[in-house]
Amino acid sequence: MASIDPASCRVALLAGGTSGEREISLASGKGAGEALRTAGFIVDEYDPASKEDLKALIDGDYNVAFLCLHGKGGEDGCLQGFLETIGLPYTGPGVWASATAMNKAKSKLFYERSGIPTAPFLYLHQGDAYDGAEIAAMMDGCCVVKPATEGSALGIYIVEGPEAIADAIEQVFKIDSLVIVEKFIEGMEITVAVLGNEDAFALPIIEIVPRGEFYDFDSKYAPGGSQHICPARLDEELSASIRDLAVQAHKALECTGVSRSDFILDKNQVAWILETNTIPGMTATSLLPDAARAGGIDFPELCTRLIGYALEKR
Repeated sequence: MASIDPASCRVALLAGGTSGEREISLASGKGAGEALRTAGFIVDEYDPASKEDLKALIDGDYNVAFLCLHGKGGEDGCLQGFLETIGLPYTGPGVWASATAMNKAKSKLFYERSGIPTAPFLYLHQGDAYDGAEIAAMMDGCCVVKPATEGSALGIYIVEGPEAIADAIEQVFKIDSLVIVEKFIEGMEITVAVLGNEDAFALPIIEIVPRGEFYDFDSKYAPGGSQHICPARLDEELSASIRDLAVQAHKALECTGVSRSDFILDKNQVAWILETNTIPGMTATSLLPDAARAGGIDFPELCTRLIGYALEKR
């Protein structure tokens, strides 16, 4: 990791954007901004939804961009490509990794290639013909229907039966043109954050106990929406194997700096990967800061490390 003098490092913090996760992004930006200033960095805040703010990034004399953007247009490689073009280093994974991780259908192909267990699935483009009964038979009962390129558990349905599956697919098509249907796997919800570039390592595993049926939008962001148990209530051998899977996912998607992969641990102690997030949340209830604290890294130090990884990568 590159060494940094915070007092001489000018940071452009980017939050907001135009996705359905704009408000969460602004909350992440507020949390990260406070931590960066506590660490001694010079921080200016910008919203990529504003063309004037984008122009300021071109004209400004910044050492690094700190990304707190979630969803389309900010977490999917688009903004990363802009920053590459203007030559401004940025936190988190690069263009290809961001775009691939954001597309849950594409990322599953790389998980499979790397031997990381992922649930059986199919994906549908808007306009594709499909048969609810065939899908129900293929998924052997209950399945999960979700958008392929949205985050924060937006538009996720757990359904069973041909009619319910077809209805869920049509609902998801209202927010995304690509839908994933995957076999529902019951078990413990866990998440594993990974830090680093070539020397990537996993932080302690977080066990998520949601208030509702699963870890949905409210469970993620509402105070008291879920309980985070860190480290998770797992034996050390199993924990080590799951942390290794998270590092494998980080590398399979060519992530740099940071990633956070979500898993379901079934009754047979098999950890099935759900997705990898390339810009994990930085709100008061977010998982990455929780995991870092459990690993002995406070919030200002975490943000400092993310900048160090960005400059090292550059």
